[in-house]
Amino acid sequence: MSAPPDEFDWIAALRPLARGAPSALGLMDDAAVLPQRPGFDLVVSEDAMVEGVHFLAGEAADVVARRLLRTNLSDLAAKAAEPFGYTLMTAWPAARGWSDREAFIRGLAEDQDRFGVVLLGGDTVATPGPLTVSATVFGWVPAGRALLRSGAAPGDALVICGPIGDGWLGWRAALGEIDDPTGALARHFRLPEPLLRLREGLRDHARAAADVSDGLLADALHVAEASGCGVRLDLGRMPLSPAARAWLEAQPDRSAALLALAGGGDDYALVCAARDGTLLAAAAGSAGVAAAVAGEFVAEPGLQTRLGGVGLAPRDLGWRHR
Repeated sequence: MSAPPDEFDWIAALRPLARGAPSALGLMDDAAVLPQRPGFDLVVSEDAMVEGVHFLAGEAADVVARRLLRTNLSDLAAKAAEPFGYTLMTAWPAARGWSDREAFIRGLAEDQDRFGVVLLGGDTVATPGPLTVSATVFGWVPAGRALLRSGAAPGDALVICGPIGDGWLGWRAALGEIDDPTGALARHFRLPEPLLRLREGLRDHARAAADVSDGLLADALHVAEASGCGVRLDLGRMPLSPAARAWLEAQPDRSAALLALAGGGDDYALVCAARDGTLLAAAAGSAGVAAAVAGEFVAEPGLQTRLGGVGLAPRDLGWRHR
């Protein structure tokens, strides 16, 4: 009887995902060697996901792989960077067999081709706990042009690129807590779309940006705090998908429902600061992304949330790891 697959079999199975990239060294070394690119800055971001926390328990392994890659690439989208590669860490529990690993590879391969990245290296271990995965993504941005959270100033428009609330509603739909006739909400939660196609528009018109992972309220405030200012948000001007609008219209308390959408997180939209918000919103629209000027950055610190001129006080701003 042949021995069960081990970490070296896993590495061998992953090797085709390197696509022959010289930086990956054939996944034969314990490191990758990243190239230099004159005139560009290297942008690096890393995020981890734990089964039952960041994705549903028992989720299909190919979906886990694609969600991991997409959520990490969203951080590069917020920096207006062009991705080229990633490293991978996997901690596999015994309950996840070799067929799960093969499905994981298929998911990575599909989205590698979609987003133009290759696997550069990483690590794998076994765990008695839930499936845990992590990726570190790498991208290029012209030197000095990376969008930081700290670039906003009082008077800048707050622009939201991408629909708000679909991540939170999609999580609830995936759990069967709300109706999702078309499956669009659950798909958004499982497979969010990193807004990499907004790269040029962001470079031309935005002064600061963050991706909306913790929740619009929290991430708008993150930008404001990093910039040493405050932010005012009109919840009634948030871009919403048709599915989110349908859910909103069925709620008895519109204000509470809008606060829930704005605080739910997992949207992977972008919240931006721009001198001229209409130009950035138009650039996003030209790229097929719903966008809206939904507020402004102000001198007074903190977050002000309003609906039709009436102030609202959210109980929670968004997701926090405890």
